[in-house]
Amino acid sequence: MKNTIYTILILSLSFFTACTTDFEEKNTNPNAPVSVQPGLLLRQAIYDFGEQMSYEGFAAGDLLSQHRTALDFNLFDRHALKSPQLGGNPWPIFYTNLRDNELLLKQAQEVETFKVYEGPALILKAYMAQGLTDLFGDVPYFEAFNGIDGTVAAPYDAQEDIYLAEGGILDNLDQGIAAINAYSGAVALEGDLFFDGDLSKWVQFANSLKLKALMRISSQEDVAAAIASIYAEGNFISTNADNAVFDFTSSAPNSFRFAQLRAGDFNNFVLSETMEDILTDLNDDRISVFFRPFANSTSGEFNGLINGIDASQTSIEPANYSLAGTLFRENTAQLDANFMTAWETHFILAEAAEKGFISADAESLYNQGVQLAFEYWLTDLPADYLTGAAAYNAAGTTPLQQIITQKWIANLINGYEGWIEWRRTGFPEFRAVAASLNDGIIPVRMPYPAEEQALNADNYQAAAAATNDNSLNSPVWWDND
Repeated sequence: MKNTIYTILILSLSFFTACTTDFEEKNTNPNAPVSVQPGLLLRQAIYDFGEQMSYEGFAAGDLLSQHRTALDFNLFDRHALKSPQLGGNPWPIFYTNLRDNELLLKQAQEVETFKVYEGPALILKAYMAQGLTDLFGDVPYFEAFNGIDGTVAAPYDAQEDIYLAEGGILDNLDQGIAAINAYSGAVALEGDLFFDGDLSKWVQFANSLKLKALMRISSQEDVAAAIASIYAEGNFISTNADNAVFDFTSSAPNSFRFAQLRAGDFNNFVLSETMEDILTDLNDDRISVFFRPFANSTSGEFNGLINGIDASQTSIEPANYSLAGTLFRENTAQLDANFMTAWETHFILAEAAEKGFISADAESLYNQGVQLAFEYWLTDLPADYLTGAAAYNAAGTTPLQQIITQKWIANLINGYEGWIEWRRTGFPEFRAVAASLNDGIIPVRMPYPAEEQALNADNYQAAAAATNDNSLNSPVWWDND
């Protein structure tokens, strides 16, 4: 894990200078945003999104994906997703950072000196837009990111268009790669927390994101040729040294946020029964990195709790359940904010090979993905791991189940991704939560937040009507069989 951050300056995109005697000369338009250097905008967009979504991934995403269980303040864990508590409201994180990134993109497209930022800004826009629409479905997009001088109450765009139309996810990835390949200036890319200004690695990042986006929509679109073309070119993230990640630090202010919170908040999240059973059945040593033996254990055992208990009706002794590992509190300098990795890329390619989209050995790609995931999570791969229950063709499973289960395990802290992939594939098998507040149904989308109903009422009403009154059980376009 790399790219340690020492100090992050939180930018204010609008501020006023102090009053002076020559106010009119120095402050011709005090309500306009002060121009911010693009390197600071890039750094801010990467860091703020990564830091906030890592917190969200732990506190809410990992509940939806059944990596963790919440002991209390757990309405979200019981699938009352319209009642976020310690986490569960990623909407403003996406829109704040997409709007900041739009400022960067405009600077890059309008000022020749800043042209080097155009490709990375387009790639980041595609990355964040995919995360947004995969969670919520149709969302304000094409008119949504110009709040300073554009539409505030933006219409909701169809997920299909957000993926496929000009200016959408796949187009922006192509345009981002083209902008980088066309750049011949001498200005260096600053503020790059991923790759320290190496534009060639941004192209690898974009190609891995294209593979991810194409696989995500593969039930609706014929993506085989596009995936095969990327694979044949071979210019994607293939080693952990090339991952699009940045490190947290070991102490505030840039340590993982749960390391900075009070013990009670950290101790509220424990190993889920689903995660325990899967890791135990696979004899997976990563359990000791992800979690701690429960406090009342006398022999270093791990113990998980079923998701979604009714805390008011169920007496729980926290010392009987496994807390998150030291990586998430005492040793956060070893923890990444994870955008895209070599292991995820290899699991996507393994699935593509298994489905016949590419001519490649699916088992070999799967094995490489597992090896990279163990390396990423600082765990030695046992010599017999890939010949036992985790083997590609292990009895009682299917290759697709093995691929997605391994991707799900490694997506700990990126829990929303685990839930999204479960929605797409049905793997791994989730348990019914103990005290569901959604009629026993595992949700298949995040609900639009209440503030949309208040601030964007007309457009919200149309979007709510298209999702059965903003239902958690209304599948998104790529999940609609």
